Amino acid sequence: MAVTRLTGALVRAFVVMVLIATPSMLLPGTGPDTRQMAALVALFAGTLTFVEYNAAYPGLIEFRDAPPFNRVRFMMLFLTIFFLSVIERGRADPTTLTQFVEAIGGLIGRSMDFPYSPVRLATLMMADGASADQLAKVRTAAGMAYLTSLISLAIFVVLLRAGSWPDRGHAFNVWINLPTFDPTAGGDVVARLNRDARINIALGFLLPFLIPAVVKAASTGFEPMTLTSPQTLIWTMTAWAFLPSSLFMRGIAMGRVADMIRDKRRENGEDGDRALVTA
Repeated sequence: MAVTRLTGALVRAFVVMVLIATPSMLLPGTGPDTRQMAALVALFAGTLTFVEYNAAYPGLIEFRDAPPFNRVRFMMLFLTIFFLSVIERGRADPTTLTQFVEAIGGLIGRSMDFPYSPVRLATLMMADGASADQLAKVRTAAGMAYLTSLISLAIFVVLLRAGSWPDRGHAFNVWINLPTFDPTAGGDVVARLNRDARINIALGFLLPFLIPAVVKAASTGFEPMTLTSPQTLIWTMTAWAFLPSSLFMRGIAMGRVADMIRDKRRENGEDGDRALVTA
């Protein structure tokens, strides 16, 4: 068991490091300072992941023992970074793949570029003097990132509805999978889980609209060459699309856990919280 946990932690740490380093590896002309910074961040993230998954007791990562929740989130994050990096690479070294990915991103970006849409609000983060080409780059990146996040969210919902999450063949330990959730804080645990689920879903819906508004209100807008520089554009659009979808998934997952505890109570004829630890 310890060897399996150690191997899994090492693999997860490695793939997290690869994720962080992907833009620096794919983008041509990346300077040595940028590569060193990416390597440092990748090393820190990999170490944190290894410590979290190798520990016998929970730390910060939620749903650690409830695959494929974190796997879906990781693939969403990785594919978003990869596709945006491919698009940016194609501007200097175009290939069939880069042109295909950029065409998809551009199509989705244009189709979602209507008043008050998340993509339209993302382009409003640009400075007033941004050129049409710079706005098109941001719109394409936003379209690709948003498409990836929506597909990943749909995959998770399908897995959940199909009954494959969480695995009913194993006990679901709420303490390990929700280490930041305190079941002794007071109040019925099912009601609190449902409340947190609704809050996460609401935030997931609002964040794509709030982030551009906050950025625009906090400043006069980024300089066009700053926001459209490859590294900044990739990570900004990734965070803009990933965080809301991740909150959506967390809210849906917490609602499912609340349903599991309620069903377990009903099966056991319990009205208290005795079915909390394993549901």
